[in-house]
Amino acid sequence: MPEPRDYDDIPGTIVFDGRRSRRGHALNKFLMSLNQPANREAFRTDERAYLDRFAVDDEQLEAVLRREWLRLLELGGNVYYTYKLAACDGMTFRDLAGEHTGMTAEDFAQMMVDGGRPPEGNRRRDEWEAR
Repeated sequence: MPEPRDYDDIPGTIVFDGRRSRRGHALNKFLMSLNQPANREAFRTDERAYLDRFAVDDEQLEAVLRREWLRLLELGGNVYYTYKLAACDGMTFRDLAGEHTGMTAEDFAQMMVDGGRPPEGNRRRDEWEAR
């Protein structure tokens, strides 16, 4: 088990640090491959067969196939690279941000127009537990 970091306790934040980068190397190679139209077509044709070209582990494989957006980040996916998969599915970045926050794309956009989430009660997970 990796040593905990002080930022592991920030609610709603999955920090893409060195340990996640190492864990997600093969996953991110897959995601970046979706930059090429031929690769997107090959992936759409047979997702499982295309993923077999990469050394993704079983958890990463399932997260991709199920489009578990936050789980992809937990498993080492870079947020910008995961968008390659979302775009392959026809999603906008606002759609993906809504998925990450548990909101609709419209509600997420309105929250951002209104100034984002307030910092009160969002600094440490133990503050959430106290609610």
